[in-house]
Amino acid sequence: TIIDQCNSFVEGLQLVQEKVIGSMSCLLLTKDGIYACRDRYGRTPITIGKKEDAFCISFENFAYLNLGYHHYSELGPGEIDFVTYDNVKVVSPAKEEMKMCSFLWVYYGYPNASYEGVSVEKMRYDCGRLLARHDNNDGIRVDSVAGVPDSGLAHAIGYANESGIEYTRPFIKYTPTWPRSFMPSNQKQRNLIAKMKLIPNRAMMEGKRIIFCDDSIVRGTQLSDSVSEFYKYGAKEVHMRIACPPLIYGCPFLGFS
Repeated sequence: TIIDQCNSFVEGLQLVQEKVIGSMSCLLLTKDGIYACRDRYGRTPITIGKKEDAFCISFENFAYLNLGYHHYSELGPGEIDFVTYDNVKVVSPAKEEMKMCSFLWVYYGYPNASYEGVSVEKMRYDCGRLLARHDNNDGIRVDSVAGVPDSGLAHAIGYANESGIEYTRPFIKYTPTWPRSFMPSNQKQRNLIAKMKLIPNRAMMEGKRIIFCDDSIVRGTQLSDSVSEFYKYGAKEVHMRIACPPLIYGCPFLGFS
């Protein structure tokens, strides 16, 4: 392995950070403790939790709260820490340059996580508020605001709070067992998931003019299916509002953009 080419674990992990092109955060278990290594541009997070008699390490800082830990620290880009049950030591300090994946805030981060001190849920509320302020200048008239479950809901709540327009749920997610519709490589399977995971509520659609918020457009599978369902169940108007700016340059580390 790359790590074995060096005289110490720290030097080996530093070499990995330099050689690996892409998102590379890892934990290295040794007989004395755990090395926590965030990739050199901090594309994905590593956080450390603490309780009275232990430390823990996680991708997101909400994961350990119900286990009795509180948030202790978040590694910076390229930082390497050595963690034991009773101590955390920075063995390679953080670098200056940060290229964290913004999609964590917009889409695939868990709502009650936070990165770099910024709450995911608050970020999504703020995205919705900004969309509402933009629309206010256009004088758009609608009956309700809704969001694509689950990742569009917070954007819709932010929009509704800012605009004063009623927030409704015309689609209810049937079960969390269905994966995200962009993930399968087969378009037929993507279409099936987009259709099956959301169940429409006619009472929230029929005769309504609706603003429908989503986090982003990747392939458009969920978007086209949802809009078709709105009109099928009697919606008068559907106005899509997308929280994420247009994906002008695809990111090779996301795997789907």
